[in-house]
Amino acid sequence: MSKPKIAIILSTARAARFGHKAGQWIHDIAKERSDMEFDLVDLRDHPLPFFDEIASNAWVPTQNAEGVRWQKKVGHYDGYIFVTAEYNHGVPAVLKNALDYAYPEWNKKPAAFVGYGAIGAARAIEQLRLITIELQMAPTRSAVHLAGADFMAALREGKPISEFAYLKPTADALLDELAWWTKALKTAREATAKSASIAAE
Repeated sequence: MSKPKIAIILSTARAARFGHKAGQWIHDIAKERSDMEFDLVDLRDHPLPFFDEIASNAWVPTQNAEGVRWQKKVGHYDGYIFVTAEYNHGVPAVLKNALDYAYPEWNKKPAAFVGYGAIGAARAIEQLRLITIELQMAPTRSAVHLAGADFMAALREGKPISEFAYLKPTADALLDELAWWTKALKTAREATAKSASIAAE
């Protein structure tokens, strides 16, 4: 089995966002591992219009070229870490839109979460767990929450996230769970694809 590939998705696109700092922090920790490969995937590089297709691409091929490009991009990966803020107790709109633009590409793959904000995007991440379940993903139990005074110090004073030592064990737990689920689901997907190929012969 080839080494699993994980997308770390920067889930906001505002000019004043903080997410790229949180994304780089988890990427720096993740790339020290030898069991998975990691790429930063930025929603700024995928300017999706508001979803206006006839239906989900689970049922009807997407017509929008940027939507198709996004599907090909995320379909390339075996698992995902969503780095997210919380907007008004919920998921950032650009992230929800990006999730809605794909369906089979997400199926039977794990999802993990790094949140930041006043309460570490806890409510947004709980919503994301429900959304990813509907997309037939497997959300991990462990998530990273950069919150409260530490978040404000990182945001306003530019304090490096790496200085908040208590976050590192949680990040390691997230990555360990992600590795287990990624391997298990990748093995199962490949076995299913092999069986289908044999049956078609």
